[in-house]
Amino acid sequence: MIKDPDIVWNNCLSIIKKDVNPQSYKTWFEPIKAVKFKENILTIQVPNKFFYEWLEEHYVKELKKAITAEIGSNARLEYQILVDNHRKIGRNAATADQSPSPGAFESNRIKNPFVIPGIKKLNIDPQLNVDYTFDTFIEGECNKLARSAGKAIAAKPGGTAFNPLFIYGDVGLGKTHLAQAIGSSVITQFKDKQVLYVTSERFTNQVIQAIKNNGVNDFMNFYHMIDVLIVDDIQFLANRPKTQEIFFNIFNQLHQSGKQLILTSDRPPKDLKDVDDRLISRFKWGLSADLTTPDYDTRLAIFDRKMVFEGVELPNDVIEYVCYHIRNNVRELEGVLVSLVAQSTLNKREIDINLAKEVIAQFISQVSKEITVDNIKQLVADYFNLPVEKLHSKTRKRAIVLARQLSMYLAKNFTNSSLKAIGSEFGNRDHSTVIYSVKAVQDMMDTDLVFKDTVADLEKQVQLNLVS
Repeated sequence: MIKDPDIVWNNCLSIIKKDVNPQSYKTWFEPIKAVKFKENILTIQVPNKFFYEWLEEHYVKELKKAITAEIGSNARLEYQILVDNHRKIGRNAATADQSPSPGAFESNRIKNPFVIPGIKKLNIDPQLNVDYTFDTFIEGECNKLARSAGKAIAAKPGGTAFNPLFIYGDVGLGKTHLAQAIGSSVITQFKDKQVLYVTSERFTNQVIQAIKNNGVNDFMNFYHMIDVLIVDDIQFLANRPKTQEIFFNIFNQLHQSGKQLILTSDRPPKDLKDVDDRLISRFKWGLSADLTTPDYDTRLAIFDRKMVFEGVELPNDVIEYVCYHIRNNVRELEGVLVSLVAQSTLNKREIDINLAKEVIAQFISQVSKEITVDNIKQLVADYFNLPVEKLHSKTRKRAIVLARQLSMYLAKNFTNSSLKAIGSEFGNRDHSTVIYSVKAVQDMMDTDLVFKDTVADLEKQVQLNLVS
């Protein structure tokens, strides 16, 4: 007697329901429909290929147990994957004897928008720059939070609270480098993980092509296969409602499935314009981490790493001059190094301060005048409406101590003075006091957003005074 497939599957569901939690059952088993049952083969219909892969990856034991108990040891399970309303494609899968029939799906491959034949996982190019790794990304106070979160994600993609990781900051501060470094680290540690980097512009163009070719479902199914999705410059989805709608659906599917999302932008989620509120809300689910302007020490470290990479050695005074004047953009540091080497090679000139000044003049409209510790003390004193002399005093009043610590912090970041020299400018205090003050300011910035805004405001004022 031929059994009704619905009865067979419902009996299987009764067994499965005891082995999985209610939310997982509702998400992964309730949408399944029984199609037919014949010769110990139960055929079930699932919404898409991602759904099938998830079942095979996470619920093989439960499925095997259920169909074996209901049908017998020779039971077989076959999937029918619903791609859209007009086309169904089938795939055989054995969960009772673990011997799937080959080739049932190969003639109906899901289209890959990156034009890579087939959908075998190893064939998906992650689109990563091999030079963008954690080893080449210099850590500083300007990026410590984002880099630490990135390392945690790379060790456990989709398994941290940082999902999505939303990295934001001005142009040239390393957002793309850090995002791709996470992806490269995941690939190194997890050979089976699918990582994909895509710019929002390219994603938008893919959406347009998918719509033209009536392939939106295939397009979305491809993205559902990704384990770590990196989308660069997400702010460019603004004013693209259809692209936002499709990305919203992809985001939901990946996030719900425990996949990792990494997004970059030139501004925090709250400042995104003409982006669906539903998307903005989801961008805030995980961690938003900003990349700020690197301080002098970090710029030195970055420049030194670039010199090693290029196989170049420069005089110390040239290195210090470049890092002092190129403040806001890591890419400009790279550009200055390339220009110095090119000018030296093509014009047979020695790389010295004079050449450095000529090159830097091409990158900034006006070369900055030198800022001294005295300049900074006066600026901070004016900001807090204090006499400059108070910064030298021995008083322990909180307001004056804070102003002194801020002055030392700014002096370390914006002058070439040594720690000892800075300490001597504040009542002959030693270098350990300067170190403590800098650390105290950094710690307060991590915990007090109002104080962080105060520091940012002072830094802007220092930068405005740099231009002669």
